[in-house]
Amino acid sequence: MSENVSAEQEAPGGRRGRADRGGGAAARRAARTGGGAGTQLTYIKRKIPIYEVLGEEGLAIIERNADTVLEEIGIDFRDDAEALELFRKAGADVKGERVHFPRGLPRSLLKTAPKIYTQHARNPERSVQIGGDATVFAPVYGPPFVRDLDGNRRYATIEDFRNFVKLAYMAPAIHHSGGTVCEPVDVPVNKRHLDMVYSHIKYSDKPFMGSVTAPERAEDTVAMAKIVFGDDFVENNTVLTSLINANSPMVFDETMLGALKVYARHNQACIVTPFILAGAMSPVTVAGTLTQVLAEVLAGASLTQLIRPGAPVLFGTFASSISMQSGAPTFGTPEPSLVSYGAAQLARRVGIPFRTGGSLAASKIADAQAAYESANTLNSTLLAGTNFVLHAAGWLEGGLVSGYEKFIMDVDQLGMAQKMADGVDLSENGQAMDAIRQVGPGSHYLGCDHTQANFQTAFYRSTIADNNSYEQWLAEGEKDARQRANEIARRWLESYEGPGLDQGIDDGLNDFIAKKKESMPDAFT
Repeated sequence: MSENVSAEQEAPGGRRGRADRGGGAAARRAARTGGGAGTQLTYIKRKIPIYEVLGEEGLAIIERNADTVLEEIGIDFRDDAEALELFRKAGADVKGERVHFPRGLPRSLLKTAPKIYTQHARNPERSVQIGGDATVFAPVYGPPFVRDLDGNRRYATIEDFRNFVKLAYMAPAIHHSGGTVCEPVDVPVNKRHLDMVYSHIKYSDKPFMGSVTAPERAEDTVAMAKIVFGDDFVENNTVLTSLINANSPMVFDETMLGALKVYARHNQACIVTPFILAGAMSPVTVAGTLTQVLAEVLAGASLTQLIRPGAPVLFGTFASSISMQSGAPTFGTPEPSLVSYGAAQLARRVGIPFRTGGSLAASKIADAQAAYESANTLNSTLLAGTNFVLHAAGWLEGGLVSGYEKFIMDVDQLGMAQKMADGVDLSENGQAMDAIRQVGPGSHYLGCDHTQANFQTAFYRSTIADNNSYEQWLAEGEKDARQRANEIARRWLESYEGPGLDQGIDDGLNDFIAKKKESMPDAFT
């Protein structure tokens, strides 16, 4: 299988929501701002060139070095006899839990992986292409804390989780509901995945991610997806794209391997991602980090094809530098951007979709530091040609915190990125020769016919920035960007209206969840 069913094919269980029925005015508003709740924007189809930092010689050096790592040093696959046996049968040299790969073996195995696939949403209009010239924005993933709308930093709850799902559903330039948008610590560890997956299905009709914290939780995710889409549809199409982290350096543990095997067996996509804090979990150099990243991805991604040839898999990269004084992760710095650019080139040479980046920040609040760090990361993410962007909105404090205000501020930037990705309009309207002729020398364009016809959509209009006069800013309360984001978040949550879910599907999901929860005692560790 080289490519999954197209996004235009209707997925079972789909139902159009209120946000999909907006008229032309709503569509124009969304196109102009990209950040206000309203008609959704489709995933990005990039019309701008990608930016590359490595030439052929540099790429060849890194690929050769990665092959050396795979062959001479090897990768540990811990506590997973099945994976070790599959690699042994494929021709690898397995010594204990360490796998040494003959040169070229992982790439050969990955030839069956699709370059492009469709992740289906229950609303077919929200399905996304992953790979090729497409870019998909997904929200923050994983933080145990939130920075709430009252300014408190506290542990996340299931109510926070639902709120972030709702915000992502309402944000036009977020194309994907994501996964663990925050970790709801008020729900037992062994049961919270059920509530999280249900929240994605109930409160959004965008595609979503599955649980990876245990193989049985991945199985539960697949089972719930089958209630929504149907057994055959799930087995023959992709409705889940889920995150599998390498335990860098050069280790895959039993938890991640167990989840990977579940999703691959069911034809669901895995993002194989080395989690890198350069200087601690990889070398301090860009080339050394890229070498390790490539080796880890090739090893982990090739396992998906031994489980089920043709199962979608992504080349994932999460790269951060660290402060050599404190050891804390740093974001928005040049070196991780260079890693992202280089890794994107390597992914295209391997021939599978690429994931990296987002709106990453080490700042504790949504301040200038957070804005600069996030903008630097997001810009390189877009220009690298990233296909799946995790942590596109809401990330704070190095991934420890999901921030409400930061989420809204990031959504505004995502709208700008989407506009940027449209490139230069060279249509007759875009060339604007009628306007130039009409205005002529010495006049202005404000009242000409072309300006009047295009003023609603000509320029991106930020929902966060204040461009009014100083006097008007004073009269309106001297609000900064964070205060305006706070007001927008509150307004969105107050006005949220869900997409609707078929009652039979909802009942089936709740019955499944109730039985699973009854089958085991609560566990909070």
